[in-house]
Amino acid sequence: MDFGLTEEQCMVQEMTRAFAEKELAPVASRLDRDGAYPHEQLKKLGEMGLMGVFVPEEFGGAGMDFLSYVTALEEVSKAWASLGTILSVNNSLVCGPIFRFGSDAQKKRYLPLVARGEWLGCYALTEAGAGSDAGSIRTRAVRINGGYVLNGSKVFTTNGSQAKLAIVYAVTDATQSKQGISAFLVERGTPGFVVGKIEDKLGLRSSETAALSFEDCRVPLENLLGREGEGFRIALETLDGGRIGIATQAVGIAQACIEESLSYSKERQQFGRPIADFQAIQWMLADMATEIDAARLLTYRAAWLHEQGREVTRAAAMAKLFASEACNRAAYKALQIFGGYGYIKDFAVERLFRDARVTTLYEGTSEIQRLIIARHLLRDGERWDDA
Repeated sequence: MDFGLTEEQCMVQEMTRAFAEKELAPVASRLDRDGAYPHEQLKKLGEMGLMGVFVPEEFGGAGMDFLSYVTALEEVSKAWASLGTILSVNNSLVCGPIFRFGSDAQKKRYLPLVARGEWLGCYALTEAGAGSDAGSIRTRAVRINGGYVLNGSKVFTTNGSQAKLAIVYAVTDATQSKQGISAFLVERGTPGFVVGKIEDKLGLRSSETAALSFEDCRVPLENLLGREGEGFRIALETLDGGRIGIATQAVGIAQACIEESLSYSKERQQFGRPIADFQAIQWMLADMATEIDAARLLTYRAAWLHEQGREVTRAAAMAKLFASEACNRAAYKALQIFGGYGYIKDFAVERLFRDARVTTLYEGTSEIQRLIIARHLLRDGERWDDA
């Protein structure tokens, strides 16, 4: 079993790491404190090919594999998780479903714009009354004169205020339950597409999260993604890839936590010696390192399965569950190692602690991941070959 990255994957990792250390790490805390949107940094990521890493070159992407995307996303998230969130949504939740389910015309029209970073995409699924229970969405799409008219609202839409393209889920046949949901590609500027409140969040403060509303919003027939009634399946399969992205983000944040902790514990002196000499600190560092390694391996396995076109739902849920919770434990330990200084905004661990918290919530809470894993276990048993 080969756990090593290929030469190309290593090159992507090193290129992104160098960019993150030079361009992102020095400004992340300041821009996060100001809640500033990273326009300049996103433009550079687009120029590097990282806004559409696994999109084929013929559609404007970098044409790399899914694990290359994961290695790049980890490095960006380690330096600045807000930017990692934007990058993850654009790749996993927007480029992914368009490439997988879009018509040839849709791929030619939208993928080059989104994959090059000229347009930003967003994923509009969640509603005020439909979070974990995504099948209960109430946004409606009525077919009229060769197109659809959308009415409804969405919440917690990452990139929603900045995106020029939204993938919107709406009910086209209320009599068919989840099988009556469809997905649509809706361009910013379409009459009736309204950006509402931008949320004031605990963490990821440079990533804007917006409410969207659709008021008699007319969408042409050719902007139906996949077939009518296929939306719920598209959403679930898309979220598999998205959860690998959040697992990766969590690994990146956790890696930043241990690097900050190692550096600080070697420098901070108490009782006449570095606190790294004390067993209490060493055990925290050892636990962090072990859990981060385990989280990364689970994430890489899920990414590899995804690349192979294999069943990935359980593996993605496991990676997302473990990595997000390990990330929160790492952030807690990092702040504990820093003591009172970790509670002050002058130190990066304060930001890392806040950013870590959401990883157990979005794109499926930890509780939902446990339900998914258990259902697959009860259905398949211990068949790890199809994890």
